[in-house]
Amino acid sequence: MADQGVANRCSGQVVDAALKVHSVLGPGLLETAYAACLAHELAKRGCAVVCQAPIPLIYDSVRMETGYLADLIVDGMVVVELKAVATLLPVHSAQLLSYLRLSGCRVGLLMNFHEAHLRDGIKRFVDGY
Repeated sequence: MADQGVANRCSGQVVDAALKVHSVLGPGLLETAYAACLAHELAKRGCAVVCQAPIPLIYDSVRMETGYLADLIVDGMVVVELKAVATLLPVHSAQLLSYLRLSGCRVGLLMNFHEAHLRDGIKRFVDGY
């Protein structure tokens, strides 16, 4: 796993890129539009981005492809889960925490692009908190 400082810098880049995307597009679009634009913005900044990244479940030493997909994994260390909903619910945080645990990544960002000001819709998780 990457050094925590590197993961922190990466998550800062993701937040900065997301703020730019949101300032251009505003709220009201579908999650897929924000995901595509955020991936593009991050790639322009030199980040390695995997969209709809498969996250396997390991059970009883067997790798199971169960259909879990993270919206974005950036530089192999930050899981980004995007929403475009009226209100973030506890289930959205639980989803991201599960993806962090299953992926082995230590930093996760839950972002709700439906907010008038994106900064009000960002939750950051480190080591499951």
